[in-house]
Formats: sequence, C-alpha cells, structure tokens
Amino acid sequence: MSLRISFELNDDDLKHFRLIMNEARKASERLAPEDIVASAEALLVDAAESSAPGFIVERLNKLQLMISMLSDIEWRLPHQEARRVLNALAYFSEPEDLIPDNIPGLGFLDDAIMIELVVRELKHEIEAYRDFCDYRDRLKQQHGDNTVASRSGWLDDRRKSLQSRMRRRRKTRPRLL
Repeated sequence: MSLRISFELNDDDLKHFRLIMNEARKASERLAPEDIVASAEALLVDAAESSAPGFIVERLNKLQLMISMLSDIEWRLPHQEARRVLNALAYFSEPEDLIPDNIPGLGFLDDAIMIELVVRELKHEIEAYRDFCDYRDRLKQQHGDNTVASRSGWLDDRRKSLQSRMRRRRKTRPRLL
C-alpha cells in the first residue's frame, strides 16, 4: 500500500529556503568546485547507505544528473552554466542541514526539497543535458559504443533537425506573401 502526501511551500517558506541557499552559496565561494561536487556525491552515498525512502531517492537521482552535467567530458558545460549548477549544489556542501540526515525516514527531506527547488531553477540546463544524453545514446546504438558524441555535434544535429522541421511546416502552411 502506498500513501501520497503532498504539501505546498508558500512564499514565506520559499523565502526561507532562498535565504538558506544564499548562505550556502556564500559559504561555498571559498570551496573548490571539486569539493562542492564531492559533498553532493557524499550525500548520495549517505542516502544510499541509509535506505532513504523512495520519494527521497527520486530527488537524489536528479542530484546525480546535475553532478553528471558537470563531470561529463563530452557535454563540456560552458563556464557560466557550470557556475549555475555549482551554485545549485552549494547547499549540499554545508555540514549542517535543516534536518539532520541521520533521522530515519525524514533526514533527507530538506535535501529533497532543495533538490526540487534547484531542479526548477536549472530546468533548461537539465532539459538540454537530457536531450544531449538521448542524442549520445542514439549515436552509440547506430554507430557502436566507441562513438564519441560532442556538444558541437549535438548542436549541429539539433540545428539540422529544427531547420528540417521548419521546412516541413512551411510546406504545409499557405503563403501569406
């Protein structure tokens, strides 16, 4: 039997989380990017060892995706976007959580909420990365596992696809001029 529980964060709640995130970002300015990523990876390990509930694991998978965006050599996230992702991961480098992680069942709840908030903030970056991963998977299926995908190749492929769609749509619409 499963039970669905939902809650709504009002403006004051969101303001509180933004404040916490801003403090974490300021504190993380003195950390190297690899330390911020290592802290987020440590959270994933801790959660896996604690048998976190499914709704937490679901959010942690999104955290793993953000980490992958930074470390994926073929993706090569530009500096400005990488900085945005690192800023989103800053909360996870703070040793003190809102809810201590060792509380069974709820310890990672604050982390899950923060992940959900940063995923919304990074929606476009995440969508683009997923699109790139799908492109890479298709390439490997078509040409073998040794095929190397690149961000520029993906962009070229995406551009060609969009231009092809534009031409198809243009053919089906009546001309106005």
